[in-house]
Amino acid sequence: MPIPSDGTPLTALITGASSGIGRATGLELAGRGAQLVLVSRGRDSLEEAAAEMRAAGAKEVVVCPGDVTDEDQIRAAVSAATGRFGRLDVVVHSAQVMAYGTVEQLPREIFQTVVDTALHGTANLARVVLPVFREQHAGHLAVVNSLLGNISAPFMGSYVAAKWGQLGLVRTLQLETRDEPGISISIVQPGGVNTPIYTQAASWVGSTGRPPPPVYSPFRVARSVLSTLDRPRRVVQSGVFNPIITAGFRLVPGVYDVLVGPLLKQLAIANDDVPPTTGNVLESRPSGNATEGRWRSI
Repeated sequence: MPIPSDGTPLTALITGASSGIGRATGLELAGRGAQLVLVSRGRDSLEEAAAEMRAAGAKEVVVCPGDVTDEDQIRAAVSAATGRFGRLDVVVHSAQVMAYGTVEQLPREIFQTVVDTALHGTANLARVVLPVFREQHAGHLAVVNSLLGNISAPFMGSYVAAKWGQLGLVRTLQLETRDEPGISISIVQPGGVNTPIYTQAASWVGSTGRPPPPVYSPFRVARSVLSTLDRPRRVVQSGVFNPIITAGFRLVPGVYDVLVGPLLKQLAIANDDVPPTTGNVLESRPSGNATEGRWRSI
């Protein structure tokens, strides 16, 4: 992991820090004595996460409520980090919302917000963070993408569009920062993860979602994120079957197309009964935020 040359603790900013992979990553970094700046839309959940991270060993934790789709709010969070700690070593971008429903079913605002969170949220973060890294001649950006950045699935068009777009954008950022050897950018692509995003998602399919098996602990994914700080790589898979599923999508698309719909309905849609819901797409739902969801994980 990159350590500041003056021996001070690592300073990391985490988006999506109030829940799921972002919260787990913060706890893992806290265990290493890092200084943390936490960003998400809701203050209450951020304060709860901050308390957990202080107890886990964080040197210091700063809470900065903000939405990644608002560049001014992200700029304020980054300014808070550099103003308080003097530098910013690591940024982990895990903020995301999700929606279930066909492209025809999902309201425009829901579809657009899911895509904006990944695509414009990542661009906003890059516009603010990369100049700081360039001034320092050092810094690492880790972006949590998804297996769905490589494949497609029915009823998840907004999320697929979001993650395909994010993947292309981050790969471009990797190319555009090659002139500064001290800057590294990594993409982490999880499969199914035991986080609340599935039950927090908007849904127009009559049910909530669930993570497809094998279901991984968010802490396992967080450790994959941290591994890119120790050894930066362009793309890291955090799911043993990710390469196989991606190969099927690319090499035998006819077979993939026949199987993906029935498998998704069986393995990735819960059999509960819910009316159409916007979930936490348009606004934070603090009561649903947590590090882990309700599923067994490995």
